Amino acid sequence: MRYFAVLLPMLNSEKSLEYREQHLHYLDQKRIEGKIIANGRFADGSGGLVIYRVASLEEVEQITKQDPYVLQGARGFEIHEWDMVSDALM
Repeated sequence: MRYFAVLLPMLNSEKSLEYREQHLHYLDQKRIEGKIIANGRFADGSGGLVIYRVASLEEVEQITKQDPYVLQGARGFEIHEWDMVSDALM
């Protein structure tokens, strides 16, 4: 498995509020599937971060593009692969 940090920069704060519950439900489903290690909001309100454990860049792109925040234009996304992960997460 590979690890990816997905930044979700704010594009539209009103849409982010509107689709927040759907986004959190979507993340809960991915966590149940074992694909999410962590997620959270940036303290300055500029967006958030999701850390995925998946097989490929293509898989994380597909998952991210289905996130309600991204689908509805509330957030953009930027994917970064991690080369090194703490032993606690493995």
